[in-house]
Amino acid sequence: MSVISCFFGIYIRMYHVDHPPAHFHVEYQGHEALVAIETGEVIEGRLPIKATRIVKEWALEHHDALMTNWQRARNLEPLERVPGADND
Repeated sequence: MSVISCFFGIYIRMYHVDHPPAHFHVEYQGHEALVAIETGEVIEGRLPIKATRIVKEWALEHHDALMTNWQRARNLEPLERVPGADND
């Protein structure tokens, strides 16, 4: 699993050949969640409310880069870093 972004202590990861729907994994202060790329909504797990809002806004803003990485992961290609919400 590759870390593709990190901001405000939130780690965004993607697995190669992961299961649909298109999503990414989030870790934040002991919480874990899967977030849908299309909607930015948590589809499994749980995050604190503030982290959920930040991640959703970030996901929608970086939708195209996330979908590109999703496709790269499905094709077993290297993943690219996505800028963080803190302009990392």
